[in-house]
Amino acid sequence: MKAGLTWQEAKAHTQAMELEITALIPKDAAVSIDQKMKGVLLSCNKTQHNWNGSTTVMVAEGTKIDPIVKDIEAHYRANGLKVSVDMDIDEKLLIQIDPPAPGESYLVGGGVKPFEIWIDSGSPCFTLPEGIYPGGDF
Repeated sequence: MKAGLTWQEAKAHTQAMELEITALIPKDAAVSIDQKMKGVLLSCNKTQHNWNGSTTVMVAEGTKIDPIVKDIEAHYRANGLKVSVDMDIDEKLLIQIDPPAPGESYLVGGGVKPFEIWIDSGSPCFTLPEGIYPGGDF
């Protein structure tokens, strides 16, 4: 990512990456995609923030989610990104994709509801312009 990244550019980049991940879900499995248009800012350090959002993909009933998540993991590993694998609190497979930009990461795994894949995202870090309060929706 470029130096001097704006929050709008960081958000656009991160949402594009969410959609790139959803494109790896087999078309015959995906029933709907709900990308949240608003997110929140979290601190990266004393001077920088990152934009955080999410996308939820509903898949057809009966779809096995773990093999899809494993395919997404394999795709990003093959493309040289750092990917870690874990289980969430409900013992569902969860991967974290960490591009090299500071602050940027994506969590992908089974959602809260059955037949749901959840993508949680964090953008690369950026500096807010002076006078912009980081609270609220972005």
